[in-house]
Parts: sequence; C-alpha cells; structure tokens
Amino acid sequence: MTAREIIVVCLVMLGAIFSVLASVGLLRMPDVFTRMQSATKAGTLGVACTAAAAAIHFGRTFAAIEAVMVVFFFFLTAPVASHLVARVAYTSGSTLWKRTIRDDYAKDRAKRAQDVARSTADSPPVPSPPTISE
Repeated sequence: MTAREIIVVCLVMLGAIFSVLASVGLLRMPDVFTRMQSATKAGTLGVACTAAAAAIHFGRTFAAIEAVMVVFFFFLTAPVASHLVARVAYTSGSTLWKRTIRDDYAKDRAKRAQDVARSTADSPPVPSPPTISE
C-alpha cells in the first residue's frame, strides 16, 4: 500500500467512527437537545473525513473541489438546521433533561406564555362565519 492509500483508509475509518458515534449519541443521549448536538457534530465530522478521503483517492482537482463544496455545505447547513429544530422543540415544550443545569430561555418562555394569555383574554370573540341558507 502506498502512503496515499493508507491516508485514504485512515480517513474513511475515521469518518465511519464519527458516523457510528453520531448514531450511538442518538440512541444514548437523554433528551432531544443533546441528541441533536451529538448527531450534528459527529455526523458533520464523519462526512468531512469521508469527503476528504474521496478527494485524496481520486486525486483530481475536480474531485477536491467537490469535496470542499460538500464539506462547506455541511458545515454551513448542519448547525443552522439543528438550531432551528432545537428552537422549535424548545418552543413547543419539549422537556429538558432532569440534570440540566441551566435554562437561559425559561424567563422568555414564561413571559411569552403570559403575553399570549393576556392577548387572548383581552380580544373579543371571533364571530362565526355566515351560513348559506337555501
């Protein structure tokens, strides 16, 4: 085996290890927020290692450009997507792990709930739509 092939094998194995760690994290973590953190970080690193291995294996400029674009896309979109999913999970009332030490948004959640309750109590009832009679 050449040094290039050894590097490719090592990168593929490292990518596989990160991907397995991401799936283990999905199964073992206690709540949706820690699961997302595990899957996002380890999964992104797994894809990055695998794409780098593909670029080195093929050894062409076009393959390297594609690998860089894939890694850039993953590094750009994975954190944003996991942040949005976490935000929706939090605002919809997903429970935090019982050993969570800090909840920075608890005050905002309570204030929003009070604002919604106040606005619905003050608003007039919505009229029923008219019915069509024959």
